[in-house]
Order: sequence, then C-alpha cells, then structure tokens
Amino acid sequence: MPSPAPTPTAVVAVPVRNEAERIAACLRAIDGQEGIPAGALGVVLFLNNCTDGTAAIIAGLLPSLTVPVRVLTEDFAGAHAGWARRRAMDAAAAWLGEGGAILSTDADSRVPPNWVARTLAALAAGADAVAGRVELDVEEGKLLPDSLHARGRLEDLYDALITEAEARIDPDPHDPWPCHRTTIGATLAVTRDAYLAVGGMPEIPLGEDGAFIARLIAHGMRVRHATDVCVTISARLTGRAPGGVADTIRSRCEEPDALCDARMETFPRCVRRYLWRAKFRRMHGTGALSRDTAWAMWLGIAPADAARIAALPLGHAISEAEKASPRLAYRPIGPRQLPGQIRLARLALVPIRILTGLRDTAKPSGAAASVPPPLSRTA
Repeated sequence: MPSPAPTPTAVVAVPVRNEAERIAACLRAIDGQEGIPAGALGVVLFLNNCTDGTAAIIAGLLPSLTVPVRVLTEDFAGAHAGWARRRAMDAAAAWLGEGGAILSTDADSRVPPNWVARTLAALAAGADAVAGRVELDVEEGKLLPDSLHARGRLEDLYDALITEAEARIDPDPHDPWPCHRTTIGATLAVTRDAYLAVGGMPEIPLGEDGAFIARLIAHGMRVRHATDVCVTISARLTGRAPGGVADTIRSRCEEPDALCDARMETFPRCVRRYLWRAKFRRMHGTGALSRDTAWAMWLGIAPADAARIAALPLGHAISEAEKASPRLAYRPIGPRQLPGQIRLARLALVPIRILTGLRDTAKPSGAAASVPPPLSRTA
C-alpha cells in the first residue's frame, strides 16, 4: 500500500469564476515555484458559478502538474468576492496542519517563481501575514490609454513618499521601511494560526482583502508589506468582482479626474495623521487616554465614545478614533494635485529623514526591548 501523501506546509487558495482564458497560466505559474521543498505546496481551486470551460481546462491540466490540487465546486446565487475567497481559504486551512501558511491569489493573476519562497521567508522572519505588491500585465496594459499609465506613475510615486513618511514618523518594528501599503487578494499570505485566530476572511462583497488586513492589525497581528513579493495582475476592463481592479481601471479611463485612494491626502495632512497616531500610541501605552480627555476634545469625539475607545486594544482604538473623529476623516486629493504634492513631499522628507535618523541613533543599546507591541498599525 502506498504511503499517504504528506500534508503540505503551505496551500495556495484561488477563487475561480469563468476564467477559461487565464486559469492555465495561473496554475502553471503556481506549479513552477522554486526554492521550496518537494511536497511542501498544495493548491485549492474553488470554482464558483462557472458557466464556461474553466472546469474542463483544469481537469485537462491536472495530470501535468507536480503540485497537488484540490478542486471544489459550488453554485450559489448570492456569491460575491469575499464569500468565494473565504471558501477557498477555509478549505486551505482545513487541509493544512498546525504551523502551516495560507497564500491567496486570483485566477487571472500570474505569480513569479519566487512568490511562495519569498512569502514564506517573510513569515519565517516573524510576520503573521504578508501583503505583496502587484503590477499590471504588460501586454494587456498596452491597450490602456497613456493618460492612465501617467496617472498611475504619479500615484505610485506619491504613495511611496507618504508611505516612507508614515514609516519614519509612526514606525512599526514589524513592517519597517522600505515597505508599501498595497492590500490585494492577488498576493496575500497568513499563517493558519493567525487566520483562525481572527475568524478568517471577512465575508463581504467588496474589499475583503483590505478588511482582512485591517482585522489582523486590529487583533495585534504582525503584518509585513513586503516589497520583494510582486504578482502580475490582469489589466482587463471587465472583471468578475464588481468594484474590483477591472472596475477601478475602467472608471479611471472613463473619469480621468476621479479622486485618488483615500490615504492620498495632501502631504501636510498625511504628516499630521502620522504624528497623531504616534502620539495616540504613546498615550495608550501609558494609560493617559483615560486620564486626560483633551485628546478627545481636540478630535471632536464625544466623552462616551472617548471612554469606549480608551478601553480598547491599541489597534482597535486607533481605528475607532479615526472613525469617530470628524477631524480625522480622509480627504483624498485629485490627480491634478499629485505633481505639487510630490514636490512638497520630496522637500519635506529631507528633514523628516534627518530627524528620524537622529532619533534612531540616539536610542540606547537596549532600546529594542522596549519596542511597542504589534498592535501598532492601522489599516
């Protein structure tokens, strides 16, 4: 009798819906992973409401793949992105043993050969979850207007500048600079233990990936936004999930002056937000939030809400304070403001780098022991 196949230490969860044109490339990319032990990787394909030839293509591919694949099929009238990703990741968690890792990607994405190895390396270094970056498919991207690419370059540049400011002003020891702030289901990973501890993937129609990272952070999990983990995603204009990447690309084509992502505020407002978070963390750590309510008055938070927020764990407290305060409401800029804010950010980062560098070098040799706990980030 042959011995049973070993339980994988990492499982890739892929929600699939009508991806006959792209599923073969997705599977071959996952099957071509390098730098991991034989038998360490498994794949869960959750086919939901497929009406094209996706299932037949997968069946034809399976004999040629070296990685074990479990195919689950379900039709559900109320299906949406969060539901499908949760089902796929729950199945991955059920397959894994203790200490395993769940990786998530999309059926229209292609992961590079080092995707699993680099993701697992970040988890092994102490992260509970890893969020990677994405790049648009080059050939599909050629079909998009030049103006969209130009805007994308400006947004990427500004996002990197404000992320550096955040990492220096309000540092997270578990997610140091260089880092990023992309959160997308095409390249997410989490330990099985952390996944189960926070109740799994939020089952919501839109933005389940961002909500999941926010949930992890609120529960004190260590999230690494790794710059060396990058996945190629489709640049198509018609996607499977309403409000997903395809809809975002199409809306930007149709409305070039649409506002940027919420976190892209003016640079002075970004800096004020990061300074506030750093101060809030210090006050929370010393119990000053309960003793001194001046912070709540300044933020326009009612006394009852302030008392509730002060009693929460830090990650939850920061999130709830930003929701409750009219002064902390996000005010995203438009694309026409990006060049000016980029120039301002470049200038302002010079003294920020100098000041934070001096602060870091002034720490005593035992300062590492006093690093704040991983509850420190907000989504």
